[in-house]
Amino acid sequence: MKPFTTALFSARRALLVSAFAIASLTLLQGCVPVMFAGFGAGALMVTDRRTSGTYVEDESIEWKVSDLIRKNFGSHNHVRATSYNRNVLLTGEVQDENVRAEAQRLAGTVANVRTVVNELVIGPASSFSSRSNDAAITSNVKARFVNNKVFSPTHVKVVTEAGVVFLLGIVSRTEGDHASEIASTSKGVKKVVRVFEFVDESEAVNSRSSHGNEYSDEGGFPPEAP
Repeated sequence: MKPFTTALFSARRALLVSAFAIASLTLLQGCVPVMFAGFGAGALMVTDRRTSGTYVEDESIEWKVSDLIRKNFGSHNHVRATSYNRNVLLTGEVQDENVRAEAQRLAGTVANVRTVVNELVIGPASSFSSRSNDAAITSNVKARFVNNKVFSPTHVKVVTEAGVVFLLGIVSRTEGDHASEIASTSKGVKKVVRVFEFVDESEAVNSRSSHGNEYSDEGGFPPEAP
């Protein structure tokens, strides 16, 4: 294992231990739900290819971008901001091209944002039933990632808008192709858009090994019922 990979994994393990310690203290105070939330976030950081600092920063960026857009456009537009490795993806529906462009500009003003990928469409905001269907698609795609066992599901983030699945993550070309194939054959998916950052196969293998997640590149992609 590379020295950098070893150091990064050790730092993440330390962070997880700290999160568990804080969560345990909370448990003693009688706040069980908070304990499990804290522990879950720490566990995700350990298996994520982003640094722990970037993982936390992405959460902050999402909140800041969403807050800016809400303050400027209110509830007449449906804009969802997703940040991965400080790259912001904008999805949803807006009133016109001016709002679409301004939303991208606002997202780019947030500190530490590297790039903004603008996938906003012009049209009426999606309905509750449409968003519920998108949530079901996202859950199904994630479940198929887990069941196929060809890469670590924690390395790919799934966002669905109007049946279009967006895939974000730091992956190898092979992992990206596997994820795209699984998502595109999932029920209800109209299209798959890749918003990946690619790393060498060797770097991806070292990352999987350091996290204790060994996934085979063998295996098929069972067809999803239409």
